[in-house]
Amino acid sequence: MKKADMIRAFAKDHYIDPAREKGESIVSIKAGEVHSLMLLSQSLPAVCSALETDKFETLCNLKRKEIIWPVMGSTTTFVYEILD
Repeated sequence: MKKADMIRAFAKDHYIDPAREKGESIVSIKAGEVHSLMLLSQSLPAVCSALETDKFETLCNLKRKEIIWPVMGSTTTFVYEILD
């Protein structure tokens, strides 16, 4: 499995699915948190790239609402609307 696919699967399992189960309509994911929880090293650009793709939105049935910058930083936050 490619690193990007592992990042997307992790984000789905740890952020999207729990938010969906709670009935939330909006979920935010901070790149640095994913990076730390996955025990990655020097991979923030990979985390950001994986989370900003249409592939992630399709996988999780999401619509990206906002990206709170800085670009490819630990505090980069992705905000999604959870679709039915």
